[in-house]
Amino acid sequence: MADAAACAGRVARLRELMADRGYDAVILRNNPDLRWLTGAERTFDDEVAHTAFITAEGQWLHTDSRYFNTFRERLGADTPWQIDEDMTRPAAWAAARAAQTKSRVVAVEDTCDLAFFDVFLHECNAASVACLTPRLHDDICDLRMIKDAEEVELMRHAQTITDAAFDHICGFIKPGLTEQQIRVELENFMFNNGADALSFGSIIAAGPNGANPHAQPGQYVVRKGDMIVMDYGAGYHDYHSDMTRTVCVGEPTDEQRHVYDVVREAHEACAAAAKPGCIGTDIMAIAEKVIGDAGYGDYFKHGLGHGVGIQIHENPNFNRRWNRPVPEGSVITIEPGIYLPGNFGVRLEDFGLMTADGFEPFTASTHELVCVPC
Repeated sequence: MADAAACAGRVARLRELMADRGYDAVILRNNPDLRWLTGAERTFDDEVAHTAFITAEGQWLHTDSRYFNTFRERLGADTPWQIDEDMTRPAAWAAARAAQTKSRVVAVEDTCDLAFFDVFLHECNAASVACLTPRLHDDICDLRMIKDAEEVELMRHAQTITDAAFDHICGFIKPGLTEQQIRVELENFMFNNGADALSFGSIIAAGPNGANPHAQPGQYVVRKGDMIVMDYGAGYHDYHSDMTRTVCVGEPTDEQRHVYDVVREAHEACAAAAKPGCIGTDIMAIAEKVIGDAGYGDYFKHGLGHGVGIQIHENPNFNRRWNRPVPEGSVITIEPGIYLPGNFGVRLEDFGLMTADGFEPFTASTHELVCVPC
């Protein structure tokens, strides 16, 4: 069961935002945001089946029979949430809550579908409830940037599984295996050692496939001399880890080792420069300079890093667009790479916490180039 005090703190932060914006109530339907606020771990799936209505004094949650008992078990008897299970359409239910609480300025999370929004407005009009409906999602994303202690601990734990999986897979890889066989072994190890989900579909990209940053594992057969890019993570109680390591099957060529060393230099320079309040574009520029000065500027085109939490991609970011400060308490990746089409690729990724002293990686796996024996 999630820590009740942590969840109460998240709701309190949302209410501070509501007071600052002049909202009487908010409506949320985005599952990651509902998981963050309720603390109902391992309850949400791909269905958009839940609606929260929150005021300064009350908090209601509409769900259906598929989830009702799970919410009751996860939230406990002392929960401040009033859980409603009925056949009312969620939008009509939300309009009824607006009428009941005499809410006039209701912020609707703008990830909701238009059908919900249109019905909500229609039901408000039918009930003579005049609601203004400002947008909310960007504000929630900003609130979720700052992780509390419970969130940090869940991600630290997820990373211990991910690090252990790296040690295991380095002893498993050998010539003759396919990318898909390596993926299955890696993911099975994580599930057998504490993971309850995957952060995302694992990337195992060997040889020339490694030059495609988001290559999907297939039937490519690993050969002596291949570099293998492995980008993966364990999920734990709805939180994620994210790590990339590139290994060599046998001894690397001079070019492979040089490219690896350039990527490592870029990574470590960015990690050293990342401090609370740093601007995302500035950290991105450090990686671009290191890689560009080495002559590989045309071969690094993706962003340097992204926030991690309940979702694998959250705010803040290290990229060419994030011109805002990266706050203390956020969790973010650093993942420079070089990709040589038709040849090989290298990426090195840690993720960790932005502390008062700087970037503190959760990732414990080595930055040294690991060469698996043939």
